[in-house]
Amino acid sequence: MNRVRIAITDFALRNWQDGASTKIEGLSPDDLVDLCNASGGPLVDGYAPFCKHLFLRNASPTCAAFAPITDETRPYLRSGYQARREGERAVLERWFEGMEAPHANWLDVILYSHEQLLAEARDYPDEQPVPDCDWGIVSIIGVLEPVEPPMPPITQMRNALGRAEGGSGVPIDIDAYDRAVAFWDAHAAVR
Repeated sequence: MNRVRIAITDFALRNWQDGASTKIEGLSPDDLVDLCNASGGPLVDGYAPFCKHLFLRNASPTCAAFAPITDETRPYLRSGYQARREGERAVLERWFEGMEAPHANWLDVILYSHEQLLAEARDYPDEQPVPDCDWGIVSIIGVLEPVEPPMPPITQMRNALGRAEGGSGVPIDIDAYDRAVAFWDAHAAVR
């Protein structure tokens, strides 16, 4: 059986910057790539055929990306318009600010196929060339369980707008959208 080759994209490097929904602590990008390639773990289907997840046990100090909205956490809740990168439309998001997130037991490493990376690179030619890989890391989410959290509704909308607007071009799945609304109505990102 051939192992897949996983590499990191420049887009994923935002996970090492302040303000990221999951800021990776105690692991360099190269360390994460090495862990992914050595894991031999199964790739779990994502929201589209070109998207997979690889769940890695988290031995680093990285915290979870989100927490429940409760009476205790509500004072830390903030909102504002943000774009993930230049050229994307800013969208309304909400997050906790000034509170400590729980430790992430797992890292949900989100991968896009080489073909999808090439398709998206045509829309953002000033970004890094597509790495030589089978799958490219596009994001990492600190989670408590090895389960994909629902993609936020605004991300699903951005994806439906298409690659020219910073999305992937995948239409909204109404059932997945409704599950995401229920989850994100009761949770928010921790920054």
